[in-house]
Amino acid sequence: MPDEPPDRKSKPRPEPRKPHTGDVLHLTRAASVQFLCPIFVRVIRVLDWPTYDGWLWIDGYELAANGDAVARRSLFVMPAGLIWPDTPAPAARRPATRAPVRRGPVRVG
Repeated sequence: MPDEPPDRKSKPRPEPRKPHTGDVLHLTRAASVQFLCPIFVRVIRVLDWPTYDGWLWIDGYELAANGDAVARRSLFVMPAGLIWPDTPAPAARRPATRAPVRRGPVRVG
């Protein structure tokens, strides 16, 4: 007689996707309790620091609503809670268009 019924055998969990340099992530409380207010982050690198099983350290730039980097942060996150947004974060600032200068005759003397 088996210890567990056949329908209750544990199934191996798939390995969560890991971030790579340049990925934009949406971090919420699913990734860590520190993200009470969700943020967007552009990954610089995944750090090789010792962690608890199932967690990792990432180095990245926190992004503002317009896509500009506002702060560099090292973050302790759970890969299973990372969200890759369907739409990319806004690109960094567009070049400003300058209005033409009105030129007229110049008085000399």
